Amino acid sequence: MFKKVWATVAFCQFIVLSMAQHALTVKITDSQQQGLTAASVKLDEQLQKTNSQGEVTFQGLQAKTYNLQVSFLGYGSVKHTVDPSKQSSITLQLQAKSFRTEEVFVTATRAKENSATTFKNLSKEEIRKNNLGQDIPFLLNQTPGVVVSSDAGAGIGYTSMTIRGSDNERINVTLNGIPLNDAESMGSFFVNLPDFASSVQSIQIQRGIGTSTNGAGAFGASLNIQTDALETQAYAELNNSFGSYNSWKNTLKVGSGLIDNKYAFNARLSRIVSDGYINRASSNLKSFYVDGGLYTDKHILKATVFSGKEKTYQSWYGTPEPLITGDYSRLEDYANNMGIYDQEGIDRLKEEGRKYNYYTYDNQTDNYTQTHSHLQYTFAANEKLNLNAALHYTRGAGYYEEFKAGEKFSKYGLADVVIGGQTLKETDLVRRRWLDNHFYGLTYAANYKATANLNLTLGGAYNQYRGKHYGEVIWAQYASNSKLGDRYYFNKSDKNDFNIFAKADYRVAKFLFNLDLQYRNLYYLGRGDDDKVKDLYFEDKLNFFNPKVGATYFMNPYSNIYLSYAYGSKEPTRKDYVENPRGLFPKPEQMQDIEAGYRFKNEQFNVGANVYGMFYKNQLIPTGSLNEEGAALRINVDESYRMGVELDGTWRISKQFSWGINAALSDNKIKNFEEFIPVYDNENDWNKVREEVIHHKSTHIAKSPAAILGNNFTYKPIEALSFSLLSKYVSRIYLDNTSSKDRSIDPSFVNNFQAMYTFTAFGLKHVDLNLSVNNILNSKYETMGYTWRQIFETKGTTDHYNFYYPQAETNFLLGLNIRF
Repeated sequence: MFKKVWATVAFCQFIVLSMAQHALTVKITDSQQQGLTAASVKLDEQLQKTNSQGEVTFQGLQAKTYNLQVSFLGYGSVKHTVDPSKQSSITLQLQAKSFRTEEVFVTATRAKENSATTFKNLSKEEIRKNNLGQDIPFLLNQTPGVVVSSDAGAGIGYTSMTIRGSDNERINVTLNGIPLNDAESMGSFFVNLPDFASSVQSIQIQRGIGTSTNGAGAFGASLNIQTDALETQAYAELNNSFGSYNSWKNTLKVGSGLIDNKYAFNARLSRIVSDGYINRASSNLKSFYVDGGLYTDKHILKATVFSGKEKTYQSWYGTPEPLITGDYSRLEDYANNMGIYDQEGIDRLKEEGRKYNYYTYDNQTDNYTQTHSHLQYTFAANEKLNLNAALHYTRGAGYYEEFKAGEKFSKYGLADVVIGGQTLKETDLVRRRWLDNHFYGLTYAANYKATANLNLTLGGAYNQYRGKHYGEVIWAQYASNSKLGDRYYFNKSDKNDFNIFAKADYRVAKFLFNLDLQYRNLYYLGRGDDDKVKDLYFEDKLNFFNPKVGATYFMNPYSNIYLSYAYGSKEPTRKDYVENPRGLFPKPEQMQDIEAGYRFKNEQFNVGANVYGMFYKNQLIPTGSLNEEGAALRINVDESYRMGVELDGTWRISKQFSWGINAALSDNKIKNFEEFIPVYDNENDWNKVREEVIHHKSTHIAKSPAAILGNNFTYKPIEALSFSLLSKYVSRIYLDNTSSKDRSIDPSFVNNFQAMYTFTAFGLKHVDLNLSVNNILNSKYETMGYTWRQIFETKGTTDHYNFYYPQAETNFLLGLNIRF
């Protein structure tokens, strides 16, 4: 009897002990026994970052064996097994091994963990979950302050993005520290790099001025993109997706793994096609990516070549407002201002509705090929010092083709045509407008860990741009005296960009101080004949000094607060010089950026909250109108600001449920803005007689919504299967700078559903099934558009015309990714 009792007691004790919860503290050090801050420590599926002492603590553990994995930039990873019921703490030492990771290519230009900068990192896993063929801006849609749009409506083809109301002309983009922004337009056109996300390891989004980087100055945000890191094992991937509007993505990736412990090669081929949501807004996109590297104990030498070729049917004209609202009372007025006078054209407007595309010529397309070549070298001298250098060359060439009716011969330098005694001054024609450019240069950086508490970085770049702009008439109803290959305009552009920056991070007690100083020198020259301006000539020489300073205070191992101040300057774009609406020579922009924030992170919560104020001098703001290529025309304004608060948080409610939210609430204003409205004689000859000026004391900045809210609710019934509901609210967007509701975009609320299932079968490493159903509530919405106003003296009225870019109704993308 007593034996049974004791056996029962012992059994119960065993059950209690086995179910008891334990804690495990892990400390990570370098070879000098110094704790490493922000090292990644993964215990089975739980992931934490080490605190300022190099420690993490896992709570609520069972009495069993766990797999422990540790990784940190510049060091070899460590794997270990541990039973928290048998040991409550463990110390692991990492060995410097910087030659095993390409992250050293981006360390000089990225914000470091806990630095006094507002930023967010997207991992390869997060990118993989959403990468079904849509452009990179759409993969960033659930990050704070981001608004995305697509000319074709479905995220494939030409896309645009704003962060804190700043468009891609103010968003600095680097690939492994090498500038991507076009030197003249300042924009980054991801349509020229289709499916580049399939070769991306991580993306860091810095909001505000951010840290010093290479290329065009960051005035709204920076995107720091790192391409795929070294994989030591050979692999092959076949990724395919299919979706609405006959959208397809086909991707093949292969990698050699590490050969002879020295060499590695990777390659990717991609194809993306789509008919687009908007009528005729098709895309045919192709790309490749190849890299090869030499990896030794102290050296990385890596060559990369990647190229994209795009052919997209033009859809940048937009959809007139009556087709969006359904109120056709002004449709004929809109049609007349669009040059549509025949009944057939007006009937087509009504028939196509919100999917309307102004263009009907079969080859009304944009065609561009861009090829990038990078050669990067890293020397890890010791645990304290590493040196990086890179040579780069980008070759871009392409044109857009368009049909033009009733063009004057004189505009193209051609003689009038005489037929049967009648003089013809106009002809229908097809023209191509070419862009042919070269961009090349050198970037460099030295990272030095002076002491355990002091890190120093010196970096910079020298880049040159050489570009040609010209136009050709390839067909005309009446050819006049034109010859094949004649150019009716031709001009050249040269731009030199030099920058150097120095950064210091110093840790003392519970404080981390950041100092960042950058100097930029720019020379920009344009000359020749432009399509609109003959004898074009502009020259600008600019010198900028951009200091930044910040401090972070560590309240405890889980939370910190930060405060930073940054001053930045930025040069105008090409169109600001050539197509300035006021005919003035544009001024460079200046901005003071103040950021303050709070971060908290433990096993259940990861929260970041910040307030900011960006105060501008001579900000170049969009007028609301576009040029012929669909780019916003801008003017300088003396004083303006953007102030706001942002929140980005995730809550791991349980192993099955997680909830993520992001919010950006802002006030974006111009002080003392003058609006100029052209006044014409009458509707027949369009003879401009004067301008009417309206003064606005304080008004909203165009295309800068005051509220952007995001929500992500994820349910994982098992580790391999997840379901997510993603929601996005964007408040009213004003199309011009008058705060007029009549010239604005209504608020939008869009919900997407995502599902992903990962499994192994038939000896495959893994198989991913991805489903994305976008706009599940079938909202009719827009996030971009443009407007203009005009006065005809004979009518005595002020008329405005709004055009929008409608986004797709309910649509889906289904993906199958297989890794061998």
